[in-house]
Amino acid sequence: MDSMTMSFGGAIVLALDIYAIYNIMTSRSSALVKVLWTVFVLLLPILGFIVWLLFGPRSADQRA
Repeated sequence: MDSMTMSFGGAIVLALDIYAIYNIMTSRSSALVKVLWTVFVLLLPILGFIVWLLFGPRSADQRA
């Protein structure tokens, strides 16, 4: 793979992680839960995003 492809992939992962962290911070969860999810997403960017997407807290506006 060339560096352009790898850079594009990295930018996508970064954008998805920023999206996840924003949603974590705007959720109604406790501060401890927010910190733990944020650290998890930062330490394991791809796996952390996938696990957050399946099991993580949702932002306040996504709840009915």
